[in-house]
Amino acid sequence: MQYDERMIAPMRAELTRLGLAELRTAAQVDAELKDQPGTRLVVVNSVCGCAARNLRPAVALAMQHGTLPDHAYTVFAGGDVDATRQARTYFTGYAPSSPSIGLLRDGKLVHMIERWQIEGRTAEAIAEDLAKAFDTHCGTAAR
Repeated sequence: MQYDERMIAPMRAELTRLGLAELRTAAQVDAELKDQPGTRLVVVNSVCGCAARNLRPAVALAMQHGTLPDHAYTVFAGGDVDATRQARTYFTGYAPSSPSIGLLRDGKLVHMIERWQIEGRTAEAIAEDLAKAFDTHCGTAAR
């Protein structure tokens, strides 16, 4: 399902104001993720009220952590269909899930948070999971 841009624009802004770059096309996704060195956070944003309402605040909290990925991106499920489909190809071994969060290092998935791990949890708990993943996989100590 594709959503009206006026409806999803505020939800996009919640992540882009944090510094996450939007990937709106499949070509942009590949240019930023395929075989790229370093760490990349990819947030699959969504309108799903039950899970996305905690996803965006969780990402905001996690982005205040002392250790962060080298780059952070977002795609919007239902808004940027081709970009979302392409981003999910990097989430090897996981079924499509919206919202979700993938962390890649050197082009390979090293941590995944699926919708079922977001639903019913507080933003603080989700952010704590992300911060632990950042500590494990990001920064010079992780390499």
